[in-house]
Amino acid sequence: MEDLPDRSCAYCGITSPDSLVHCQTCDKWFCNAKTSRAGSHIVTHMVFSKHQSLCLHPDSDFGETMLECYNCGNRNLFVLGFVSAKTDSVVVILCRLPCAASKNADWDTENWQSLVENRQLLPWMAKPPSEEEIQHARPITAVQISKLETKWRQDKDATLMDLDQEEVEEELEPILMRYSDAYQYQRAFSPLVQYEANYDKLLKQSQSLQIRNIEWSLGDNGMRLASFTLPSYDAFAIKLNVGDPIELKYSGPELGDPWQVSGYIVRVPGVLNNYFTAELLASQSDKMPVHISSGFTADLVWKGTSYDRMQKAMKHLAVNSKTVSEHVYSALLGIDHQPTAFPVSQKQNYSVPKSTKLNASQDNAIKSVLSKPFSLIQGPPGTGKTVTSANIVYQLAKRQKKPVLVCAPSNVAVDHLAAKLESLGLRVVRLFSKNREDVESSVQHLSLTEKVKSTAAIKGFYKSKDSNGKLSAADEKQLETLQFKEQRRLIVNSQVVCCTCVGAGDHRLDKLKFPSVLIDESTQASEPECLIPIVKGANQVVLVGDHQQLGPVILSRKAGDAGLKQSMFERLIHLGHIPIRLDVQYRMHPCLSEFSSNIFYDGSLQNGVSAESRIRANNMFPWPIREKPMMFWGVGSSEELGPSGTSYLNRAEAINCERAITRLFAEGVEPSQIGVITPYVAQKEFIVQYMGTHGTFADKSKYLEVEIASVDAFQGREKDYVILSCVRANDNQSIGFLTDPRRMNVALTRARYGMVILGNPRTLSKNSIWSRLLLHYRECGCLVEGDLDNLRLSNLQLQRSVPYRAREQGSSTPTSAGDLFGSQLDLNLHGGAQSWPKLGSELDTPANARSMHDDEIKNLAEQLQGKIRF
Repeated sequence: MEDLPDRSCAYCGITSPDSLVHCQTCDKWFCNAKTSRAGSHIVTHMVFSKHQSLCLHPDSDFGETMLECYNCGNRNLFVLGFVSAKTDSVVVILCRLPCAASKNADWDTENWQSLVENRQLLPWMAKPPSEEEIQHARPITAVQISKLETKWRQDKDATLMDLDQEEVEEELEPILMRYSDAYQYQRAFSPLVQYEANYDKLLKQSQSLQIRNIEWSLGDNGMRLASFTLPSYDAFAIKLNVGDPIELKYSGPELGDPWQVSGYIVRVPGVLNNYFTAELLASQSDKMPVHISSGFTADLVWKGTSYDRMQKAMKHLAVNSKTVSEHVYSALLGIDHQPTAFPVSQKQNYSVPKSTKLNASQDNAIKSVLSKPFSLIQGPPGTGKTVTSANIVYQLAKRQKKPVLVCAPSNVAVDHLAAKLESLGLRVVRLFSKNREDVESSVQHLSLTEKVKSTAAIKGFYKSKDSNGKLSAADEKQLETLQFKEQRRLIVNSQVVCCTCVGAGDHRLDKLKFPSVLIDESTQASEPECLIPIVKGANQVVLVGDHQQLGPVILSRKAGDAGLKQSMFERLIHLGHIPIRLDVQYRMHPCLSEFSSNIFYDGSLQNGVSAESRIRANNMFPWPIREKPMMFWGVGSSEELGPSGTSYLNRAEAINCERAITRLFAEGVEPSQIGVITPYVAQKEFIVQYMGTHGTFADKSKYLEVEIASVDAFQGREKDYVILSCVRANDNQSIGFLTDPRRMNVALTRARYGMVILGNPRTLSKNSIWSRLLLHYRECGCLVEGDLDNLRLSNLQLQRSVPYRAREQGSSTPTSAGDLFGSQLDLNLHGGAQSWPKLGSELDTPANARSMHDDEIKNLAEQLQGKIRF
């Protein structure tokens, strides 16, 4: 490979001064060439590396100039833009917030424009290389860029030649639909679980997060607590959950030696605050740097417990096929087997005292489940899935002596179901992981640990420990023995044991058999995760979920594409298992359920609520059709990269979001009744900031109480009013997360009384399913544009597209961890080739959407030279 000058693009070797910029963090040079939809070389580098500050080339038109906010000095490229002076012929670079959002008599801040457009620096800032320069440049693929950036984290001087010397990574074999035995099943899934574990470990161990605003306190249990914000948290693929281990570190000048302490997360940011809280594994007597509030970092600690339990479950099934019944074994592997039926009364009504009366589909589901060894129940949004599950568990518990094992992939779902089961009069034990036993929970009183502590035989030991500070070695051993015996007694004498799927592998359940297993939200768990509770002796299994909503979150795209992102529920459907579908929805106004019913559920959903019961009295919100509280409010705007460079925001949608929320406030709607859904973290943050500074409602504190979250966070939940901000608006029709039909289904089915969708119809209409949605809103007279007080029907021309078939698409939808660069450089990989609708008169096209020719770039640069204030 030929030697290149120091000032050449670290990717492709281009040397033109007008095209090159200097990354101030890593001291490398990159050009503004854009050879794929992922972005120009400099933008791609900054996204991968999470670097932010740039300097122009000394020989460029603007000289060696640092890109920074003229007002506050902010150097994060992804928040910088330019505005013109109102009187003088100069432009100034300002950050998006707060400087460009503040009113200034001298600057035209309303027309602020980002320095990054379509993931490329504006051409007058750094000229894109010519076609001839690109042809003579060093070729580099998106995959090579990803690998090179990863290599630079270990060796800053690594080159493409170093990548050529690396061994070719072995491909993962895709899973099968059927298996001859459990050994073949284990051989198929075990490598995928191991690959995902290694990927998860690499992500966590490579991330150290800067802490801001740390606060120290003592918990009710006497343990030290540290509360803090993580400004860069949202730029990372890994997300922190309650119970996750963490290490806090400090190596600043105020302490003589570096300091660190271990702990685990006990609280994550909510609606009213953005603080994480960690309980630290340190006593009150330990010296803590409580006088220091900044300079700390948080390191994520990887623990492979969940993956180990998945591997153990697969091995257990392989070496001992009798760990489940023959019927369950055959169903899992797809082996043809003579069906069996358990005796059950077809005349009995299975409604339970103290519970909601069942509808026909719920009652039929329970009868079917009780008669079969393996059942799937599909619960579309708002159809009473939890009520049905609780009634099934009640009937199973009353029919057998051993407890029913009830699981779900998330603690929230387990807690919700445990509370419901207790309300039916069942004896319920909730098994928490050790890291979550001190975390506040609505069902803490059901905790196995709390129940053990409250028994007479053990209370005395804890009183002695509280009085004396510790127990003798003999007493500790005796207490341990008593606790184990009491745990076993409580579990065996219970009617229901509730825990997460991974929690079912806890040692406290070792050697115990659970003939009946129900897994709620099973479509959100990977197949090996679901297997953990099943191999605890199941002869009757019930999987509850909805494969038309969100699936498992798999961090590694490679493992996901090999089959790990497909749930057990979905694989069994492919094998011919027909799920029992609940078909009466009790959540949404009938007009809100119509689209999802027709597209995702074959038009089978009935409405258990009337239109009249879902119209608020005296509500004068300007719905286009008063009897139909829904609208697609078209916004002719452009997307922008957020501060991290990995997420997007849309300022015009944020402005309209504030206007809709303010109007709802004025109509007497409480903040807790409103939810804002957006797929992008940057949009969430911008909406919060914008409402806090520009909200027009008198009591601005109300804006802080409105929950703004992702589609994932809203799954399984509801709000009276939902505002969906789609964000994506561009000319290349890349819509990222929005291509996933299951995300769309979840987002559209959270509202009870009203739904406002904010989006750019011109961009969204290029996608098949979004075109169908726009057409639906058009036919309902609810596709509008303009000011909220003067809405008019949109004149966007839509063409009927090929019908979307959810069942054909369900298994191929993207369910990986994030809409990021890196392994997902092509943000529209799942969009597919479509027959695009033709557009006639459109919403306003951004003035800067047209590409600029070389002579225009040169002329503009000459005009701006000496007139930009950096």
